[in-house]
Amino acid sequence: MTAHIDVTAHTDNTDNTDSIDRADARAGYPQALAYEWIKFRSVRSTVWTTAVTALMPVIGAVFVAATGSLQPDDTVLGGSLTLSVVAQMPAAVVGALLVTGEYSSGTVRTTFAANPRRATVLSAKATLIAGLVYGVALISCTLAFLLGDALLPAGKYAQGEPFPALFGIAGSFAVAGLLGLAVGTLVRHSAGAVTTVIGLLLLPSLFGPLFGDAQRWVAGLSPTAALEKLTQTSDATAETVGSLGPWPSLWLVAGYTAALGLAATAVLRRRDA
Repeated sequence: MTAHIDVTAHTDNTDNTDSIDRADARAGYPQALAYEWIKFRSVRSTVWTTAVTALMPVIGAVFVAATGSLQPDDTVLGGSLTLSVVAQMPAAVVGALLVTGEYSSGTVRTTFAANPRRATVLSAKATLIAGLVYGVALISCTLAFLLGDALLPAGKYAQGEPFPALFGIAGSFAVAGLLGLAVGTLVRHSAGAVTTVIGLLLLPSLFGPLFGDAQRWVAGLSPTAALEKLTQTSDATAETVGSLGPWPSLWLVAGYTAALGLAATAVLRRRDA
């Protein structure tokens, strides 16, 4: 009788261990990333918003060239990417919708049931949005610059320095997407998250003048400011986008976006779905 009990207990422990191992395998990062990609492709709002992000810089380049509206002191790079600042907003919105859409539909419970490791789920979302938006922005903005360079009168405007600026420009889009993801995780409501993240993109430059001598620092606190500096547009004055250089500005924005992402992870772990 004793031997039989020991064998049964051992068998039960083995079965439990196997179940835990299978659960851990399902909860792994590669599986979470693949699951997030499937969800992204299945939701029309995220797909179409990403498409808008991709199209706007190209449309802006064609429009500026067709209307001859580029300022004499501007650069080909800056003029070609006139609508890149506007395009950065839907990039941030995609990041927010990646989270809030699940809360709105209730599928977030299914996600956490399939993968109880919430930090893993959020990191998979972050990898997806950063990689996807970076790639889309790099291709779109490079194409916009090439179109602008081909369509604008040769020799009339300064060329600007497209490389490595275009890589930083794409990076600012990725940061905007991650900022949207963090805000969406904290707010959990689509309308509120979208409003908040657009406010974070626009309000520093709008309210900068209210801070007097600190205006140039306040104005440089958004991904939009870093983007304008990297495009080398004539509108990127210290008063409107801050006095930091383009790359330090991008690193500053990336730093506080990472901090906000860590805060969002901590909150996600503690509260109910």
